Amino acid sequence: MKKTIIEVAKELNLSPSTISKIVNGKGRISQETRERVLKYVQESGYVAMSSARILSSKKSWTIGVIYSDISLIGFEHPFFSRILQSFKDEVEKEGYEIVLIVSKLGNNEMTYLDWCRNKKVDGVLILMGNINNPNIQQLVASPIPVVSADIVMPNLYSVFSDDVMGVKLFIEYARKLGHKHLGIVTGPLTARSFYNRLDHFRMLMKEFHIPYEESDIYVADGFGFEHGYTIGKAIALNLHRPEIFLVTSDVIAFGVIRGLQDQGIHVPDDISIVGYDDIDFARHYVPSLTTIRQDTKEIGLHAARQLMELIANPTQKKQTIELIPVTLIERQTTKNID
Repeated sequence: MKKTIIEVAKELNLSPSTISKIVNGKGRISQETRERVLKYVQESGYVAMSSARILSSKKSWTIGVIYSDISLIGFEHPFFSRILQSFKDEVEKEGYEIVLIVSKLGNNEMTYLDWCRNKKVDGVLILMGNINNPNIQQLVASPIPVVSADIVMPNLYSVFSDDVMGVKLFIEYARKLGHKHLGIVTGPLTARSFYNRLDHFRMLMKEFHIPYEESDIYVADGFGFEHGYTIGKAIALNLHRPEIFLVTSDVIAFGVIRGLQDQGIHVPDDISIVGYDDIDFARHYVPSLTTIRQDTKEIGLHAARQLMELIANPTQKKQTIELIPVTLIERQTTKNID
């Protein structure tokens, strides 16, 4: 039995695209790796089959990833890095490798679409992006299969958390603890997730007939700990502050807690805080953070499977949103006041 490109790649611990480049005499591959692969395929009788398969399928076995880092944290971002890892694990099972899509190739400026065509990627994951970016708009409008774990656009399949469910869990939990005065801290409203969570907060507070003031809403200038710290200090100075806050990012929540503490306001004795994400550090923070857990593994898994389905069976693009359930994780930053 002649082996498939995926079987060869797994046995040699290489990607299918690397195997393809070597057997077709392309790409910058080390001489040691090239000789190892050529020796293997010669002994296994793979070459004839692999060449025919690559040419007939016209696939590169490569998936591009767009990460427009508006958070300025990079790939170390604890939320998006976990989605990417889950996505990567799933597509690699089927023989794909992932590459980062950039706007330059050598010294040449390129659009995302030109870059994808040049590299012949089979599909694209938008891990983080801006819907107003013309490069992203052009790519999504193209025939290339695209899914996103972040943004919503026409002709785009999007997978992310059910934020209506997340905000509702917070409100129900706050009422269960006996809190009547609820507030929210959100990040920059240029991010879809922060804008939507604030919008859902306003909608659900009215639906639950819970009065609130716009002064109960705080919008951070950025995505980091220091931006939350500034908000925490501001909340501490508000004598009519809410009894409990939903902070729509764990990283910002850590800053809010520290800002409150440095002003003599203790969590949870004086005020309760609920984060959003459940990043790994949330359980180790002191006090450990009560938070809305986003299932990053499922988001990455569903995005990967949907993209591979679109690659295998291209269809007319349409806007589709798949919502992944969230859960509330109770820890030490909240307190029952009944």
